[in-house]
Amino acid sequence: MNLPVSLKHIMVLTGEPSGDFHAGRLIGEIKQRENRVYFSGIGGPMLKKQGVDLFYDIENLSAMGITEVLMQFRHIKKAFDLFREKLHSHLPDLIILVDYPGFNLRAAGYVKTHYPVKILYYITPKVWAWKKSRLFKIKKYTDHAALIFPFEEKLFKKAGIPSTYVGNPLVDEYPEHLSQSFLRSRPLSPGLNAPILIGLLPGSRSAEIKNLLEIMIQSACLIHQKQDQVRFLVSQAPSVKREWLEEPIQKSGSPQLFDIVEGPVREIFTRSAMVIAASGTVTLEAALLCIPTLLIYKMARLSFWAATLLVKVKYAGLANLIANEEIMPELLQDHANPGEISEKALYMLSHAQDYQTRLGRVRKKLGRKGAAKNAAGIAGQLLRESRPG
Repeated sequence: MNLPVSLKHIMVLTGEPSGDFHAGRLIGEIKQRENRVYFSGIGGPMLKKQGVDLFYDIENLSAMGITEVLMQFRHIKKAFDLFREKLHSHLPDLIILVDYPGFNLRAAGYVKTHYPVKILYYITPKVWAWKKSRLFKIKKYTDHAALIFPFEEKLFKKAGIPSTYVGNPLVDEYPEHLSQSFLRSRPLSPGLNAPILIGLLPGSRSAEIKNLLEIMIQSACLIHQKQDQVRFLVSQAPSVKREWLEEPIQKSGSPQLFDIVEGPVREIFTRSAMVIAASGTVTLEAALLCIPTLLIYKMARLSFWAATLLVKVKYAGLANLIANEEIMPELLQDHANPGEISEKALYMLSHAQDYQTRLGRVRKKLGRKGAAKNAAGIAGQLLRESRPG
């Protein structure tokens, strides 16, 4: 493909739906600032919507089942081969990496070994949790890191990596006025006959559903025994098959207590007095809306043992890490049992206002808005350095 010399080329690499979403927002902001830019890359529907010339669609990467390791490897290899061909046929002025560190750090290493191309990393690997050695690769292979957690700044500066905290994109997805609206729509004391609703968010992966949903349902039944006004909303993420949720609900003996809610988790947030959630990004979303959240997680014993050796953080929840205190109670592994979960949930229901107040600290800690806009400013600067004038 031959492009006019005056047309700048930005290549964007991501490998998962969440990365595709945030990359799409970033490209939209870059377009507001930069004229005559051609975008190519690896991505999904959000990048397509922005007019990116995709040479590989992440549908082929993210659709793989957990056991299909060899098939997944074949797709990753094909994506990397096409990436190298694209570099050779039309060298970009700037490459933007978005999350997906296994592939992206390898890609960055290849680029810096063969070509003098600027590289920006937006949504960097969670080196503060594990694989801290990746800092060496980030320093060696990237020109700037756009960070989305404030506590990352100190770590990256200490490692000598040019970096900027650009804000967290969820702050823009859940602005403060929306948080206030959610608070007003969730009465802490429902009417005489109105049920108290608790959201159950068991995750989006089959392994999470298997490890957590049955425990959540057993906990829910214990909660109902002690407070019979309570009912439960079970979140069905887009990647989750309905039967994964229906089977354990039917086995509970009290299926009438549960409603499955498909689609965006915001509906559950709107209707629930609190949520019980698997550890993950969804807990940060809940924190930004000041929804009292009980964070639970459980995995195979060998995996948990390995995680305790590899993961070096004080808390499992992002909200707690950001606040540097346990404002969102955590029950992990052996503590993630129906007795402890139900007891803690009932306590949180009776102290909901206190938890809402504490969760308000997360937004203050995250600070600045406009993560994609701020990252686009850095991308523009690197683009000018790559091609002055």
